[in-house]
Amino acid sequence: MSIYNHFRAEEAVLVDQALEWKEAAEQYHKMKLTDFLDPREQQILSVIIGSQSDAAVQFFGAFEQAERKRALIYPSYIQPEPQEFQVETLEISYASKFHTIEHRQVLGALMSLGMKRGKYGDIVLQQERIQLAVAQEVKEYIRLNLQAVGKAAISLSPVSSENILHQQEEWLEKSGTVSSMRLDVLIAEIFNLSRQKVSPLIKNGLVKVNWKVVEQPSYECYAGDAFSVRGYGRGKLLSVDGKSKRDKWRILYGLRK
Repeated sequence: MSIYNHFRAEEAVLVDQALEWKEAAEQYHKMKLTDFLDPREQQILSVIIGSQSDAAVQFFGAFEQAERKRALIYPSYIQPEPQEFQVETLEISYASKFHTIEHRQVLGALMSLGMKRGKYGDIVLQQERIQLAVAQEVKEYIRLNLQAVGKAAISLSPVSSENILHQQEEWLEKSGTVSSMRLDVLIAEIFNLSRQKVSPLIKNGLVKVNWKVVEQPSYECYAGDAFSVRGYGRGKLLSVDGKSKRDKWRILYGLRK
């Protein structure tokens, strides 16, 4: 069986890259540092590199529970240091007495700089403090060009490791059964919605799977997939635990609190 059978067609490019990076580490003793990857991309790299080879992979995203991380693929005899991931943390300063800044506004301001998403990682907001992880190679560009978020003028300053904010993300685990692994079926179960309500949400581009918009209700999902539904929150398909006596799939999933 081809290794590609274990992944979706749109993931083939990353699979090809991962195989090349693995070979470079094993055969030519080279290291590869990636851009920031979402959890699904991290999972693909972990599967491809494996634990029984002469190559290894580690991930780092600055924050303790970072979602988006850079990957370092390297010969297994090496022990990478944190600085080799070239991740910098910046804090946004603004007049919090007069302005309120939301996560989506920070993300929109970063996107307006014309950089690809892989150059910055998580954005963490706690009360009036905002920090973001960025690739070292674009730190100065961001610092010089990101001067406003929404209507608020801002400035950026580096953050030392001991002053990095701790993310406080909690997930509520639940179990259930579904008739199939279709996207619409899973969204209905995870978010406690009717199939009739779920279908237009998907077709109108309000549902993301692994951080990408999916507009096909019949899209097939797998364990490890992450979902977000605008207006309803985020969920994860943690595991698929076989079929019940009634021929339904038993699943374990998480809902973000």
